Amino acid sequence: MHEQQHHGWKRMCFKNNKVWVAADQHDRPRIEKGKVLVKYQLDQPHEYWVHSESIRPLPEKGGCKPDSSAKKPASKKAPPMKAHSAKKIDPQMDDEKTIHVYTDGASSGNPGPSGIGIFLRYGVHEKEISQYIGIATNNIAELEAIRVGLSEIKNPELPVRFYTDSSYALGLLTLGWKPKKNQDIVKSIQNLMKKFKDLKFVKVRGHAGNEGNEMADRLATRANKDR
Repeated sequence: MHEQQHHGWKRMCFKNNKVWVAADQHDRPRIEKGKVLVKYQLDQPHEYWVHSESIRPLPEKGGCKPDSSAKKPASKKAPPMKAHSAKKIDPQMDDEKTIHVYTDGASSGNPGPSGIGIFLRYGVHEKEISQYIGIATNNIAELEAIRVGLSEIKNPELPVRFYTDSSYALGLLTLGWKPKKNQDIVKSIQNLMKKFKDLKFVKVRGHAGNEGNEMADRLATRANKDR
């Protein structure tokens, strides 16, 4: 079958990447509530809903280069963002030069059996980590997920965006809160953070439909169930 066609899917461009887009019987993108379903690779389970206007046909030559004919909307200049600052940026942004890391911790009992979930994405490359960490509190599980996530990144020169729904972890790591407990793991994370050239933490709402956050939550919960 042709590389640009597959039953129920068609090859198109999403931003600067080739993706597979769910298609109807007429080989047109299937639009639901203004969004279309895309996958980076058909043999992977991860799917993403993106705005239909961000999808464009795949050119015959040249790949998915930026569309120079598209007009950029006028925008106000934002103040520069400090390193390691918590800021609500678009968690669905797709930048092939940036590593995106979603983490979550799950504790049954608080303290109780605990697991961590980590979902990493760099361009079309993805990695999942589901790990049982023993008896711990939910706060420890959240911090341990961040520590392991940072440890997984092999090239600290690349930009990294770290997504978490833990206000506790963000307060300790980006707002200068002094840890009354868990000092050792907080210090370990802070030491890891110093290695990165461009690292920013982003607060996301838990259980609000963010695909990366939901994936991390499922991986943390699965680690607890599979222990």
